[in-house]
Amino acid sequence: MTAKLYCMGESGNAYKAALTMTLAGFDWEPVFVDFFNGGARTPEFLAINPMGEVPVLVDGDQTLTQSGVIQYHAAEKTGRFQGETAADRAEVLRWILWDNHKMSSQNGPLRFMMNFLPEEKRPAEAIAWLGGRAKAAWKTLDTHLEGRDWIVGQAPTIADFACCGYLYYPEPFGFARADWPNIDRWLDGIAALPGWKHPYDMMPGHPSDRA
Repeated sequence: MTAKLYCMGESGNAYKAALTMTLAGFDWEPVFVDFFNGGARTPEFLAINPMGEVPVLVDGDQTLTQSGVIQYHAAEKTGRFQGETAADRAEVLRWILWDNHKMSSQNGPLRFMMNFLPEEKRPAEAIAWLGGRAKAAWKTLDTHLEGRDWIVGQAPTIADFACCGYLYYPEPFGFARADWPNIDRWLDGIAALPGWKHPYDMMPGHPSDRA
């Protein structure tokens, strides 16, 4: 049975899950959630995920939420992208937790405020504060990638697919690949993997909201 990923193209967190499943050869199909028109707050969706957010994966009798959980589910079921050794797997988890706490937690709200809120409602002070934190995260990642092809070990892992979640989007939120040469090279490496697609090509979204 094909698993269903409740998602939208604009969600970097959903992209982490979709990218992992696609590259791992995990059988899935997207179910569009019309987030910007309240689709994640309907009784029907809240019955699937009371947290009221995407992504959600329904795989048979399992319903999984949170991108990292879905990434681990796909990696474990396919035996791919988990890390080659026990030490690598611990390091993969460390970077996924870092991404959730320091990277995506800044990039996602920053991009949302700067692009998807009406201009008159964009909170300048919050944007400036988040922008500083996001820049610090990009610096951490760029420094770590000096002399490395991948975040952990000698091959791609779900840590890579987590940390890149918001970095392919065209909407401006302060991130410019040219400013971060190691990240730029790393993103090219991920995009060269067989099956890679841009988030807007991998998941349905709101075309009028795309830059």
